[in-house]
Amino acid sequence: MERIKAYYPYLAGIGMASIFGFSFMFTSMGLDVASPMELIAYRFLLAAFMITLLWIFGIIKLNYRGKNLWPLFLLSLSEPVVYFIFETYGVKYTSSSLSGLMIALIPVAVTALAAVFLKERPSLYQLFFILLSVTGVAFIIFMTGVESRNTSIIGFVYLLGAVLSAAFYSILARKSSLEFTPIEITFVMMWFAAISFNFLNLIDRLAKGHPISDYFRDLTDYRVLIPVLYLGVLSSVVAYFLNNYALSKLPASQASVFANLTTVISVIAGITIRREAFYWYHIIGAIMILIGVWGTNYFGKVSQPIISSEETH
Repeated sequence: MERIKAYYPYLAGIGMASIFGFSFMFTSMGLDVASPMELIAYRFLLAAFMITLLWIFGIIKLNYRGKNLWPLFLLSLSEPVVYFIFETYGVKYTSSSLSGLMIALIPVAVTALAAVFLKERPSLYQLFFILLSVTGVAFIIFMTGVESRNTSIIGFVYLLGAVLSAAFYSILARKSSLEFTPIEITFVMMWFAAISFNFLNLIDRLAKGHPISDYFRDLTDYRVLIPVLYLGVLSSVVAYFLNNYALSKLPASQASVFANLTTVISVIAGITIRREAFYWYHIIGAIMILIGVWGTNYFGKVSQPIISSEETH
């Protein structure tokens, strides 16, 4: 039984990556009708109520007594709040397949930030593969500017912001797992995001002169309702619980590798289901990014994780 339990963090990572992989497609679908801020607000409001119901009915347990919640607020600010602002606008101005491709850079960003903030110096091999990934992104951005086929450069800027905020989140979540359970972290994240995004969406609607009575009007359209249900229940509550569980058992640099699977699923879903364009320079850039991500983690110092395995609970 103990040997089977050893695989739980990896199964959690695979499940999380699979759910997140399709989330870009559902986000893109919802953005056909709703604004980015509306979609995010609806999503996390549903997620917060869902996870609260699980707590009320005793399905999940929470205990914050005597614990410092400020690290969780900082974590929640990094992701979901900052991350999803960047990601949603990134999807809006690029595509779900390209967004998934860019998110593959998260493990590279985690390695780079660990070097800066945790003094974990990458090896020369890692530096080479980090440079390869960055070059792949730069190549796609350059060719997009040359070809200019319905993809905005500003979309890539938003996605780079999402990558950096997700990297900060990975490191903060790994540290927070020493004091909080995965579900306790997820609960704070969902409510922090729900309050933040609905406040911002409310201000935006009032500024545009939209009546408060129409706040949930877009949910009557199935093209918004279906994405909100998927993003609010699966991508938020379920996927983030799985992600926080994986981060509580594995070093952040290892757990973030599951972003590779997210990338593969999101690209395939975008091309086959959403019929999104994928040009020759996307393929070349994708190969460079994925090889760079693989090399960054393959040559990582496994013996020196961000938090040693003995410190996990």
